[in-house]
Amino acid sequence: MNNRLFLVFIAALLSASLIIAAFAGCSSTDPKSYSSKRMVASTDVGNNRIGIIYVGDELEGWTAAHMNGVRKAIEKLNITDDQIIEAFNVPEDETVYKTCVSLIDQGCSLIFATSYAFEDYVIKAARDYPDVQFCHCSGIKAKEAGLSNYHNYFDRIFEARYVSGVAAGMELAELIRKDMIKKPKVGYVGAFPYAEVISGYTAFFLGVKSIVPDATMEVRYSGAWTDLRSDYRTAQKLIDDGCVLLSQHSDTAGPAYVCQDNHVPFVGFNIDMTSIAPDTAITSPTNDWSRYYEYAIRSFLNKEPIKTDWTGGYAEHIVGTTALGKEAAPGTEEAMEKAKEDIISGKLHVFDTENFTVNGKHISEDLTDDNGNKMFDGGYYHEGELRSAPSFDLMIDGISEVIEKKNLKLFGKNG
Repeated sequence: MNNRLFLVFIAALLSASLIIAAFAGCSSTDPKSYSSKRMVASTDVGNNRIGIIYVGDELEGWTAAHMNGVRKAIEKLNITDDQIIEAFNVPEDETVYKTCVSLIDQGCSLIFATSYAFEDYVIKAARDYPDVQFCHCSGIKAKEAGLSNYHNYFDRIFEARYVSGVAAGMELAELIRKDMIKKPKVGYVGAFPYAEVISGYTAFFLGVKSIVPDATMEVRYSGAWTDLRSDYRTAQKLIDDGCVLLSQHSDTAGPAYVCQDNHVPFVGFNIDMTSIAPDTAITSPTNDWSRYYEYAIRSFLNKEPIKTDWTGGYAEHIVGTTALGKEAAPGTEEAMEKAKEDIISGKLHVFDTENFTVNGKHISEDLTDDNGNKMFDGGYYHEGELRSAPSFDLMIDGISEVIEKKNLKLFGKNG
């Protein structure tokens, strides 16, 4: 085990110890069991509290982004900390339902859940507790569930992934210009092979190709959202396969460490990675979840209905990218800004059928989803329009997948 991987392993152990401490509080109805360094519920607030169920904690980007969103929202709405209860590192199993019940027992009438694999357990809780409002991030079943107290939310992060792909493309073009690379092959660490990840890496790749048309991309799956060691190993394999620039859709900084160690340009996710990869990080697509939390909490407090399916993108100031690192090529900021403006104006559709093929052919506008909706009407895939969660899952030409059998058993969860 090399030195960097050893450090990543130690970080994983420290994270595991926090998981044990944090989750011990989730199973208790005693508010004092939650860490005093986090938002703690008092005993005299009544039955108007807000609960949040996280799949991770502040040590990984996905949960940290949601935590920051909640904090910004409650500060803007002048909500006190003792009205909020947060449950961290909740496993994606029946524990979710039990955590919902625990939060309700502590007076929560509005509960947010932040992992795709939480959905069935949250729906069960929504059915059993019709007077409590449940909002679930990245879920897909709110419409079919037909429950007035169950809602899905997500953002159009694929827009920011496309723009971050433009930044990556500018870096590739610069490396080609300097004759520093022979093949513009990009690598991508994905957690699992389903729509949320496929939509994201396809958008990223299309952004790259808008600058370097002959670029290709290899995708490898780590089989986990928050496994530092798996992310590290997966990123290293991509570099060993000849990838000259990496990106990711997983929630650890493992790929950033690898890229810094190997001097490989890197586009992260959720948070600014320049402190981890100061010499190689270019930017990261990111989310401002406070926009949704403010909307949903305000609606709840005003006794107004919460949308069944909610989403937003650049136009609503919900997605974006972090500040450029020193690895960014000249002209990158201008190229990214143009792409962003074109997305907002409608001049650019990320999944424009003119810009990609599947098995050598452009997609027909007649292709429909399971409900008969024309997904490619008007010459582009209508991602984020018919439901909040991503649904694009086509494997377009230029992208290759590598799925290791040892990770197959892990597929099916989401964070």
